[in-house]
Amino acid sequence: MANREALRELQSRLASRLQAARAEGVQASWLAVEAAGRKYLFPLTQSGEIFPFTSTLPVPYTRDWFLGVANLRGGLYGVVDLASFVGGRAPVQRSDAGRAESRLVALNAMLEVNCALLIDRLAGLRNLDAFTASGEPPEGSPEYFGSGYTDAHGAYWQEINLQALAQQPRFLAISAAS
Repeated sequence: MANREALRELQSRLASRLQAARAEGVQASWLAVEAAGRKYLFPLTQSGEIFPFTSTLPVPYTRDWFLGVANLRGGLYGVVDLASFVGGRAPVQRSDAGRAESRLVALNAMLEVNCALLIDRLAGLRNLDAFTASGEPPEGSPEYFGSGYTDAHGAYWQEINLQALAQQPRFLAISAAS
């Protein structure tokens, strides 16, 4: 119960900070998330609504990283395990505590893909001032990887261009036969 309260407080703080940033004319650039121990940045303009983790209805004959479909506020969304998709491995089973922190981040409606990405944890909003260094994505990275950023604590954050991700043939090909 305490975890749910803490998560609600975090979501309230994020919403308040986003509203304050808009009112002041200063916009946060990214939604910071974590998945399988890696840190990612989603551009706010490409991110949609954030939902609590909900069970999915499995879809037969699909890739391991495609967890199924979920009803999110009356809309049907395909759910992709981000860590599994990026890492190219089977999804990890989450404990009850892990599921409590997990979230589904929908892609912005302008991308015209009813999809939500399963992440392990929200890490807040970030703007360029939160980072001390930036650089090109690592050699051999997927096309949807944007710049990489290092924060003041030395943690590496990888930007994911959600628009480019949503157009990737591999991302769109959920059939296990493909």
